[in-house]
Order: sequence, then structure tokens, then C-alpha cells
Amino acid sequence: MMTLKKMLFGGGVCAAALLAFSISAEAKRARRYTSDDGYFSCSYRAIDDAGSFRISAPGYPTYVLEIDGPGFAYGYVNLGRRNVPLPGQSVRSRDDGACWSNPQTSTKLCAW
Repeated sequence: MMTLKKMLFGGGVCAAALLAFSISAEAKRARRYTSDDGYFSCSYRAIDDAGSFRISAPGYPTYVLEIDGPGFAYGYVNLGRRNVPLPGQSVRSRDDGACWSNPQTSTKLCAW
């Protein structure tokens, strides 16, 4: 039988985990740059602990980069009702960690 102390500790751990998850999943205002669309305001949302993220803005496509390993990611763009995989692999910029480049397509995506 579980003691009251263990139940309270377990409940506290669950509450802390839920709070941490809700904070990390919260969208934040950011500035975005894409080589296709230029600079504009957007919403930035972390989607996992590895650093994967989603950026969106009204009137623009939503981009998702999913981290594959340190400094490398695969992505897709949401064009209304469908997700389209971005070709190749994106590489994190050494000059600005908020930017990712795709050597295969010569495109760049940044979110600050």
C-alpha cells in the first residue's frame, strides 16, 4: 500500500512535468526569415526536447524542422491541407544558430 508521502511526491513530480511540458509547448512571438518570403513576424513553437520547431504566420506557409542529429534536420512545409517534405537535409548555420540552410535547394530559414 502506498503511503501518503509517496503519493504526494508522485503527484508533485507529475505536476512539475506537466508544467514543464506546457511551458515548452507554448508558442512564442518571433521574427522569421526565409529565402523565399523575406523577413516577417511569426509564431515559434518548440515541438520536442531535441530542438525541433514549428514556425507559422497568417498568410505564409508553416515550416517544421525536425532535428535528426546535432546540427542536422529534416523538414516540411504545410501548404494549407497538406504537408510537403522539403528535399534534402537542413544544416544549422555556424554563424547564427537560429538559421538553417539546405545545401540541396540553396534555401535558408531563420527564427529569432
